[in-house]
Amino acid sequence: MKDLKIKPLTKEQVIISIDRLTRFKPPEIKYLRVFYDILTNNLISPKFKKSELERMDYNEIRVLAEFVFNYSLKTFNINLDDDYIINQQLLDYENSIFIIDSETEKLLKNKINYKAALTLLDKEKLPINLKWLKSLLTSKNNILSRFESSLCYPLEKVVICEGITEETLLPKFAKILGYDFDKNGVYIISAGGKNQVVKLFYRLVDCLKIPIFVLLDHDAFDNYNEILPKLRDIDKVHVLKVGEFEDTLTSSLIEKTLKYATNNISYAPLDNINYSVSRVKYLEEFFKHRGLHEFKKAEFASLVKMNVSDMEDISDEIKVVINEIKNIKLFSK
Repeated sequence: MKDLKIKPLTKEQVIISIDRLTRFKPPEIKYLRVFYDILTNNLISPKFKKSELERMDYNEIRVLAEFVFNYSLKTFNINLDDDYIINQQLLDYENSIFIIDSETEKLLKNKINYKAALTLLDKEKLPINLKWLKSLLTSKNNILSRFESSLCYPLEKVVICEGITEETLLPKFAKILGYDFDKNGVYIISAGGKNQVVKLFYRLVDCLKIPIFVLLDHDAFDNYNEILPKLRDIDKVHVLKVGEFEDTLTSSLIEKTLKYATNNISYAPLDNINYSVSRVKYLEEFFKHRGLHEFKKAEFASLVKMNVSDMEDISDEIKVVINEIKNIKLFSK
């Protein structure tokens, strides 16, 4: 290792690396991405192309990457001791939620000095996975720590939905109903459409040990049938009874949201919203004819989130969905 020529990682690169290594993603994918980036960008000599790295043994990649990473930490005058408790906790955690082969385990059995790297973090602005990583330094009970600090990690179940509206509002609705996603390890992903939901489910179901809950719009029965053959006993799919997720929102909640959005100026009565074929089409027309900007689901979902106040704002079907997510569990056999 003494013959290596290294360009030290910057503080930003160190933080980006540990952030990517602790996100929810199949371990082999995320570890190789981070290690390849470190070696192609910060190992000056010997110089490896990505194609060369892809042919190397995982042990060799891991050893080189951890050396460059830890060498970089020394340039910040950080004391590097031989405390790798976090590394073992991450290995145990990844093994608890993912099916990991022996090759991938070589990447996970690294000696990246997380304890030293954590001293570089800005305490005020941390993504939730890095807050969790930092908690591993002191927590004796990760589940209790997750609940007390709303850390989401360690994850217990994954929710896949079609769009941003569900991703934005389901956690809010759940919290009002007394079930906090972050406290209970529920990770929600917006796939970006019903076809993408199927693709994502297929990618995850083959490598995950924890339950997957899939939420589909009413028109996605073909996609539901695609999912069924891969569905495990611990997984569940919910197909909405009517329309899109926006159609499950109560008319009173939509009315409150539109009043908020328009500040009660030129506000049209909403008596006919319950007779509209589609909530989305109604909202598109409302925004168009009220001289507002184009209706955008992400922005509207954020407005709805701000205006949800109690259980009366939540429809019966959404209550059923939240209850199904709450009750889906990994049963040991």
